[in-house]
Amino acid sequence: MHIHILGICGTFMGGLAALAREAGHRVTGCDTGVYPPMSDQLRALGIELIEGYSADQLGLKPDLFVVGNVVSRARMPDGSPRYPLMEAILESGAAYTSGPQWLSEHVLQGRHVMAVAGTHGKTTTTAMLTWILEYAGLQPGFLVGGVPLNFGVSARLGDKDSTGLGLRSAQVKEEPAKRAGDTEQSAGPAQGRPLFVIEADEYDTAFFDKRSKFVHYRPRTAIINNLEFDHADIFDNLAAIERQFHHLLRTVPGSGRVVANGLEESVDRVLHQGLWSTLRTFGSAVSDFRAEGEAHDFAVLQSNQTVARVRWALSGAHNQLNALAAMAAADHVGVAPALAAEALGQFQNVRRRMEVSGTVSRAGGSITVYDDFAHHPTALRTTLDGLRQRIGSQGRILAVFEPRSNTMKLGTMKSQLPWSLASADLAFCHSGGLDWDATQALAPMGQRASVAATIDALVEQVSAQAQAGDHIVCMSNGGFGGIHAKLLSRLALQT
Repeated sequence: MHIHILGICGTFMGGLAALAREAGHRVTGCDTGVYPPMSDQLRALGIELIEGYSADQLGLKPDLFVVGNVVSRARMPDGSPRYPLMEAILESGAAYTSGPQWLSEHVLQGRHVMAVAGTHGKTTTTAMLTWILEYAGLQPGFLVGGVPLNFGVSARLGDKDSTGLGLRSAQVKEEPAKRAGDTEQSAGPAQGRPLFVIEADEYDTAFFDKRSKFVHYRPRTAIINNLEFDHADIFDNLAAIERQFHHLLRTVPGSGRVVANGLEESVDRVLHQGLWSTLRTFGSAVSDFRAEGEAHDFAVLQSNQTVARVRWALSGAHNQLNALAAMAAADHVGVAPALAAEALGQFQNVRRRMEVSGTVSRAGGSITVYDDFAHHPTALRTTLDGLRQRIGSQGRILAVFEPRSNTMKLGTMKSQLPWSLASADLAFCHSGGLDWDATQALAPMGQRASVAATIDALVEQVSAQAQAGDHIVCMSNGGFGGIHAKLLSRLALQT
């Protein structure tokens, strides 16, 4: 069929577009503010992109419109619709659905779905789990909210005929002894179903379906990595988010597995609302899966027995927890922890996760510019803490960020910013479009913090302070006005 996707350049909708294209459908789409990496991926797939949401796109006459959650019934100050195409679809009676609903009906049916949920680390953990399964020869389908460097694409259908016997099937684990109350089936995808790994977002599905996206996925293996307040534009408090996570747990069958962070009280509250599946925990001293050692080189213990060792290029305690979650989920479908650890040793992370944008040579050392997707205060802190742990006292950290997410734009978490930036030597905030005073919010940081209303002014502030040996981390969940290239260009002119 021909499907036209509204909001096609979002990480989820862009991945959905790739899956639909791979399945043989004709795919077109529209969006505003197009930026890499999704725009590059879509163009490489030959998918036509239309700028904006003009009503004349109704003339494309697709078989189905797939509507992203960026679309709403909002009006402009003059009363005109912000999304004229959506109004035209409703007036015409044309067929439309949400992205998660389309995915559930056309891709996930008949598969063993492995869903990765949590406030932070979803994309990275989803990429880790997918790579572990790929390395084990299980050829999973996947949809990741980013571009895993091990694959080069954010989504693929995978082997729909897989029986779970992969290329490295001789190395999968033996079926362990079951614990009391366990109802898990034997190692390997349930009933030979092909695997599909999906990043499971708690954000709402569409303006006409306010349930969290992940309730559409019906996983047999579900990770809850962590849980704290976010998405202040649609959730009133943490309890409302916890309720949505419990809705996810209600969809996991009795033979399924829930993999939960043993360090999080909020996750524990969700579990205590009711659990009908097998539980495996990670992270705490009494968890089923735990780590001993530094984040870049650690032993993995399962039921207090050392079963693997992970040596890899990633840093930070958050990535160590991500790895444990991925290994516990892979264990559910028969991948031995030792094999999973071997796979993680070759894991290349995801684009825009502390990705080096470039370096500029200076007398006495170089300046490195990074691109990172962090935008929630906790994500800012874990990103910067991980870098500080890696570099120690060898160089300064310059944190450059924009409060771009809906939650941050509302100013709900502005008081947490000084805490989130504690590991940075200097912090630079883009305040354009904010309704709250960023200078006042960052005042506790004193002279360490600077604010600029435009990207160009921000570039000038950062370049004026940069010196040899610095690590400049640009953090945003958007394109950030191309600040990475602008910084590298400006710094190069100063050499």
